[in-house]
Amino acid sequence: MTVSHPTFAVVGHPNKGKSSIVSTLAFDDTVQISDTPGTTTKKRSFPLTVDGKVLYELFDTPGFQRARSVLAWLQKHEVTADKRPEVVQAFINEHRDNPRFNDEIELLEPIMNGAGIIYVVDGSKPYGEEYEAEMEILRWTGQPSMALINLIDDTNYVEEWKRALGQYFKMVRLFNPMKATFPQHLSLLESIAQLKEEWIAPVNESIRLFKVYHEQMFERTTQSITRLLHQSLAHVERLPIRSEEATEAEKTLVLERYKAKLRTYEEVSQHRVEQIWHHENLEKAQQALLFDGMDLFSKESASLFGLSRKELLLTGATGGAVTGAGVDLLLGGSTLFLGSAIGAVVGGTSAFFGFSELSDVKVLGQKLGKKYLEAGPMKNVNFPYILLNRALFHAVKIAQRSHAIRDKVVLEMGRDFTDLWMDDPLRKSLEKYHKLFRSGDEVKPEMLKEYEQLIETVLKRLIDRNVL
Repeated sequence: MTVSHPTFAVVGHPNKGKSSIVSTLAFDDTVQISDTPGTTTKKRSFPLTVDGKVLYELFDTPGFQRARSVLAWLQKHEVTADKRPEVVQAFINEHRDNPRFNDEIELLEPIMNGAGIIYVVDGSKPYGEEYEAEMEILRWTGQPSMALINLIDDTNYVEEWKRALGQYFKMVRLFNPMKATFPQHLSLLESIAQLKEEWIAPVNESIRLFKVYHEQMFERTTQSITRLLHQSLAHVERLPIRSEEATEAEKTLVLERYKAKLRTYEEVSQHRVEQIWHHENLEKAQQALLFDGMDLFSKESASLFGLSRKELLLTGATGGAVTGAGVDLLLGGSTLFLGSAIGAVVGGTSAFFGFSELSDVKVLGQKLGKKYLEAGPMKNVNFPYILLNRALFHAVKIAQRSHAIRDKVVLEMGRDFTDLWMDDPLRKSLEKYHKLFRSGDEVKPEMLKEYEQLIETVLKRLIDRNVL
């Protein structure tokens, strides 16, 4: 069987992290991972596909179960080294239907079909003689091979593993699939390319395309965050009303719908980011976007949003926007202020906000006599930074998360997260766009692109520093 892309079989002893490595290198969180030996019983292909093109393909395989028996069968055939692959194929043909050797057949088949070998060991456990039968079988296949040392626990036997593995494999590398960064991923691919001359060109082309794809992932992420901020700040929720004045129940309803819509915008944006980074099966624990009874300067909100009182005051002061709980009744072009003293405040001069200060609530009359209760657009100058802080924290968590991790991702930011990316010049730059978003005016594509570029610079800086 001939394929146009590089293929690799990830093999080794049971429970040494083979599936975790496949999941990480394939950007695939559907790979079955378990601490129970024997979870993988059949080989399974996991291609990394970009824009319909397979960059490379990994085979997750069962662990060796009867390596000594297999090697004994092979060694009964006294052949020269160049004939050994034929003996391995003969073993597969003869024992294909023998359940006793199911695991060995499953892991050897992709190798004999041309897959390179990635042999995985656990460097936190001592080296033992029982591994030599496995390594010798792999050497009989004649396929290019490398060994990866995975440190599953805190103990370290790496040096003795290196001495042993170096006698069987052309290349030996340390690789932790749970903590692997994108540069480490690329470095491993570059090493694989050197295993066989014929692989250099296709693997290098895969690396080039992978780099381009990685940049596109950043671009699409910042586009999603930009869309979230624009939609949330500009959103207006309308509710038709029957009488001249809105009832308290109608006011409550339009506000609840308004808040629900903002939460939906955030949920959709997060889901989109998770899809971009191939984390579609993610389980999350996250505090919902809150409004009711929330004092944006309280200790509670600082903990939830990662913004300090000082930062929020500075944000309000630099924004200079008017916020308030006023309900405007607009009828036939005239404006009547209902409850004229309902606490309108300017910028950061107020010490406390409730949800009613987060948006304008108006009743609009139209020529046909229909009236609407309207909530929005968002006027509170602190809200976009709360939303952006949450969006950046989520994006960093997702972009840095290994696909081999199966634990629930906890999206709880500390109060110092904002310090990692926010400063006064950036705040002033962002506020120009936030003011435009909440104005209700048309936002030109070039302005959205400028905002995206600001966010992308911040996001890349956070990920490069590996802040979480």
